[in-house]
Amino acid sequence: HNNEKQIRAQEAQLKSRRLQIQKTNSIIVFLIGKLPPAKQNSSLNHETNEDIDKEFKFQEQMVLQSDSVSLHQLLRKSALVDIRLVSAKTGYGMEGLVSRLQRSWKCAGDVYLLGATNSGKSTLFNTLLRSDYCKSRAPDIIDRATVSPWPGTTLNLLKFPIINPTCDRIFRRQERLKEEAAKTEDQLSIEEKKYLNQLKKQGYLVGRVGRTFQQQKSSTEIDFDPDMLSYSMDEDPRDPPKKHEEREEFTHNEVKDARWCFDTPGIVKEDCVLNLLTEKEVKLVLPSHAIVPRTFILKPGMVLFLAALGRIDYLEGEKPAWFSVLASNLLPVHVTTLSNADTIYEKHTAQEFLKVPMGGEERMKEFPPLVPQDITLKGIGTTEAVADIKLSSAGWVAVTAHAEEELLLRAYTPKGTALVVREPPLLPYISTIRGARIPGTPAYRTKKPPSFVENLRTTGSR
Repeated sequence: HNNEKQIRAQEAQLKSRRLQIQKTNSIIVFLIGKLPPAKQNSSLNHETNEDIDKEFKFQEQMVLQSDSVSLHQLLRKSALVDIRLVSAKTGYGMEGLVSRLQRSWKCAGDVYLLGATNSGKSTLFNTLLRSDYCKSRAPDIIDRATVSPWPGTTLNLLKFPIINPTCDRIFRRQERLKEEAAKTEDQLSIEEKKYLNQLKKQGYLVGRVGRTFQQQKSSTEIDFDPDMLSYSMDEDPRDPPKKHEEREEFTHNEVKDARWCFDTPGIVKEDCVLNLLTEKEVKLVLPSHAIVPRTFILKPGMVLFLAALGRIDYLEGEKPAWFSVLASNLLPVHVTTLSNADTIYEKHTAQEFLKVPMGGEERMKEFPPLVPQDITLKGIGTTEAVADIKLSSAGWVAVTAHAEEELLLRAYTPKGTALVVREPPLLPYISTIRGARIPGTPAYRTKKPPSFVENLRTTGSR
């Protein structure tokens, strides 16, 4: 579904921007996304904690998938300065990222946000635009980046001018952060509490992004014309003529020596399941709210479906095992027996029961079949997952088994998409975040973890 002209436009813009980066002193902020992809050196991928350097090199290769311009050499010559966990959507870690950029990079050069589609570049751009990283007048002048689930939406290279972090500005910013960190949630205004509650629905790690340097806005003058308020009995009231509002622009002095932060088009990953989906399906797959973990206990001979985008068969093992699904809350999870699995897939694929993909038989004529990969795992204990099975970008399943218990699993993803086994798992104790077992089913009641708000003083025990 990716338009060829659109892809060619992306490639041309990326090539032009890379050549420009080579000629300037610049820093690159590379967004890995919600999960770092594993190295692609086999049909079934394994990821370990020792692979950080290899992961970074893989990210370089992913940036270069459009063409072979020498950004690779540029990145290799540059040191990897920092790795940070942030959420531009909820604000978590953003103040720390701004401080890190200002402290280490100051205003020495331009900044480029690079990454795959749906990794959050445009959301990060918009959040930085409303932060202390941006010149105070810029938010009223710069267009916000378009945030969309559709790959290639950000075709124009949007930019904003970076504020110069002078000693005085750094001091004032630190004073604001200290003052905010001394507050408790009860001391926030009604508007701040309402906004904070909205953020908590979107994620478990929440932060507030404030502004130290605000542009002073002039008071609005109201023109009063008594003739516009009076009219005779035989004529209708007249609407006042609309004044032409001129768009604000930067002055020459504001931009002559400015350094800029650029948003760039997303790079399409070839092995991503999102490439196979329609826009409506993508909106169901990409989480819009905080993911609630769903845990199931399976015996050998049972099968778990994640919509029609992923399937895991528990083939061999001595004892039951726990499978915790972390995916969009809108994607259905169904558990059945191995003998019924193929029938359910054939009957309910592209129907409401499995939901994604959707569109009936016609849709499935162009959708690739599920392809299996066998996986062998050895359990650690009943409270700690041994590995995650990542079903491309549809989500992942954390597998928890009894200590020393050997499991033989068979996982499926659509042909041409990535299947990743992550050892150790990202959230090893996720299976413990669950309610009571639902009688007569393999499912547990869901339990939403509490939210954590940074830069706020906590009261009482947590």
